[in-house]
Amino acid sequence: MGRGPPAVLAPWMLFLSLAQANFAPHFFDNGAGSTNGNMALFSLPEDTPVGSHVYTLNGTDPEGDPVSYHISFNPSARSVFSVDPNLGNITLIEELDREREDEIEAIISISDGLNLVAEKVTILVTDANDEAPRFIQEPYVVQVPEDTPSGSSIARVRAVDRDTGSAGSVTYFLKYPHPTEFSVDRHSGVLRLRAGAILDFEKARAHFVTVVAKDGGGKLRGADVVLSATTVVTVNVEDVQDMGPVFVGTPYYGYVYEDTLPGSEVLMVVAMDGDRGKPNRVLYSLVNGSDGAFEINETSGAISVMQSPSQLRREVYELHVQVTEVSSAGTPAAQAMVPVTIRIVDLNNHPPTFYGESGPQNRFELSMYEHPPQGEILRGLKITVNDSDQGANAKFNLRLVGPGGIFRVVPQTVLNEAQVTIIVENSAAIDFEKSKVLTFKLLAIEVNTPEKFSSTADVVIQLLDTNDNVPKFTSHYYVARIPENAPGGSNVLAVTAVDPDSGPWGEVKYSIYGSGADLFLIHPSSGIIYTQPWASLDAEATARYNFYVKAEDMEGRYSLAEVFITLLDVNDHYPQFGKSVQEKTMVLGTPVKIEATDQDAEEPNNLVDYSITHAEPANVFDINAHTGEIWLKNSIRSLDALHNITPNGDRTWSLEVQAKDRGSPSFSTTALLKIDIIDTEMLSRSPMAAFLMQTKDNPMKAVGVLAGIMAIIVAITVLISTATFWRNKKSNKVQPVRRVLRKRPSPAPRSVRIEWLKFRRTKAADKFVLKEAPPNENCNNNSSRGSTPAPQAPAPPPPPSPAPSVGQAPWTVPTVSGSLAPQQPQQPSPKPRAVAKRKAVGSPVQSALVSELRQKFEKKNLHSKAYF
Repeated sequence: MGRGPPAVLAPWMLFLSLAQANFAPHFFDNGAGSTNGNMALFSLPEDTPVGSHVYTLNGTDPEGDPVSYHISFNPSARSVFSVDPNLGNITLIEELDREREDEIEAIISISDGLNLVAEKVTILVTDANDEAPRFIQEPYVVQVPEDTPSGSSIARVRAVDRDTGSAGSVTYFLKYPHPTEFSVDRHSGVLRLRAGAILDFEKARAHFVTVVAKDGGGKLRGADVVLSATTVVTVNVEDVQDMGPVFVGTPYYGYVYEDTLPGSEVLMVVAMDGDRGKPNRVLYSLVNGSDGAFEINETSGAISVMQSPSQLRREVYELHVQVTEVSSAGTPAAQAMVPVTIRIVDLNNHPPTFYGESGPQNRFELSMYEHPPQGEILRGLKITVNDSDQGANAKFNLRLVGPGGIFRVVPQTVLNEAQVTIIVENSAAIDFEKSKVLTFKLLAIEVNTPEKFSSTADVVIQLLDTNDNVPKFTSHYYVARIPENAPGGSNVLAVTAVDPDSGPWGEVKYSIYGSGADLFLIHPSSGIIYTQPWASLDAEATARYNFYVKAEDMEGRYSLAEVFITLLDVNDHYPQFGKSVQEKTMVLGTPVKIEATDQDAEEPNNLVDYSITHAEPANVFDINAHTGEIWLKNSIRSLDALHNITPNGDRTWSLEVQAKDRGSPSFSTTALLKIDIIDTEMLSRSPMAAFLMQTKDNPMKAVGVLAGIMAIIVAITVLISTATFWRNKKSNKVQPVRRVLRKRPSPAPRSVRIEWLKFRRTKAADKFVLKEAPPNENCNNNSSRGSTPAPQAPAPPPPPSPAPSVGQAPWTVPTVSGSLAPQQPQQPSPKPRAVAKRKAVGSPVQSALVSELRQKFEKKNLHSKAYF
């Protein structure tokens, strides 16, 4: 630092300096593979990401002073790393590339503030598979003769990979799809013609082969990767002389017309060497067939006529033209031959012409009936067609232009002249109703002439009608609705059938038939259907009618349609009760129900609403307007409460009930309803009384119960008899004849036990005694019936006979009528006779119920007495 030479120190001064010396810091040398120390033998992969912590400088100071770290590079080199001065952490700040720089020189230093120690280190950059193979000497274009032997090497491709190891090794293969004629050696990159393959210039003049170069793979940023590159090898096929000459534009036809001059060119043949790459020169010549009438130019191939057409003896000449290749040395090489046809033809100067009976004609007319038989010839048309030219010029085609498939023309091809015949092809399409006039054009056009001369003639066919159609209804079925109260002769609906035929064949006559047509008529010409004058329609009896209507033309052709007529219901029925005066027994707390029916067919005409129109008093009953159920008002819960609001304390009430339908206008009916009210406590005292009360309005229920009991008894008897029979049969013993006499029980339906008519002996039954009912106070009779003496208690029924006879009169249920009154204070014990008499009389309530049951049973079941 600009100091002079050192001075000579005295020994004592040297001793003092050593005593005060500060030793320099130093790095630790941890050897190869270590990530901290002095970076000795340190290596780093080239794909290490920038910003990565790659190493830690580590050292110490002998005096234990803190140290700092530094790293520097050659001024001409990149600064690849940075270091944390305190921690010594080295970070990568530039990307590494081994292929460009495989080692990095750096100077690392450590300082304790007074002393600085620096070391020069070399960091090795290791390889990663970051380089793809690269082809050199591109592009690859090779010229290969088409006769190259199979298996021959035709080119070599070379690719290099700057990576090391397996990542730098390169193998080759062809990319699919690739031409099947080639293969490549995977190691050397030599492209060969595959064994058995040949090249053909005439089929493919060039081939493009894609070659892929792939490295051996390696690590890149921690992953195994394989890199590749492609190149295209263009294989141009060189032509060689291996193909003969080829004629172009075959077959060859020429024409000599009647006005052609001698020496005129008829046609030209063209041939060329089959080897297109380096073609040889060709020469033409006539071999045979010309008879001196034709010549050919040996270089151009033009054939000319040398004689006048009138001197030519044949109509058609077949010439043979030969072409010969001339090699580059001037010697003849390959040859080829082709036929040439030359036709002598007349000049086409006449078009086809149509003729009628009187000369040329361009319009032909005919009248015919529709739908003629298939294949019929239209003989009314006299048509002739003629072309005055000769040979091919006189050949032409005939066809009909118009609606297709109806007629066809014969013949279809004409030479010079022909009689034209038109034949029916589709009889169904010849329909007067679709088209009264059919118009066609008859076209004649030449076939093989360049002029294509043609002519046309109009064919007009007037169709005459026939009766070929059946009358058809506008619908397969008709639906009508008519009120049931429509008077006789009312119009119902009109049906329509159409017959497309004309005149009288198109007139339609209508008629009806079927089981439902009795009440209806139809006008034979208008199709109007109306009711019979005497018809009375009733929707409740028959709501729907169904019959057929027939449409017929004058020759009996007909079609049918079905008619459906629905009667619209009219409110023409009153609601009807079963009886104008009805009697019901109401158990306190249980409603009774009335029912009226309306014979109308549809809602709302047959829906019935119920109401009470009159009741005395008016605050006793309520009625459900829809169901007809009648019950006591909620405030009446006992007979005592009922007696308090009635004038006389009666138990029988008369109501006027109305049934009203919902139709428009509405009809109503009233009925008188008599209700007998009984307390539930009274029924609970006797089950038999409860049963009779329940079956009072339905006596068949009682009959059913009795019949069921009889059936059970009979079944038990049969079972016992059967068991006894089988037991005696199995014992194999002769049993003594024993006769057991049993008293036959009275049949259930034939008698009513007297016990049923008696109250059970309970304490509650002692409250009532039997007494004479005063006039007009019987609870089972209405006051309007007049004064009637109360019926007496019946005598017990006679005992049943052992075997009933056929002629025996049916047994009837005895009737008992009476009224109930509270029992008087208890008297001294009655005499035995009085007691017996009271037992015979029985309960007056039971007697009244039996009497009422008998009356209803005899009215509703006059034919059911055989059950008794």
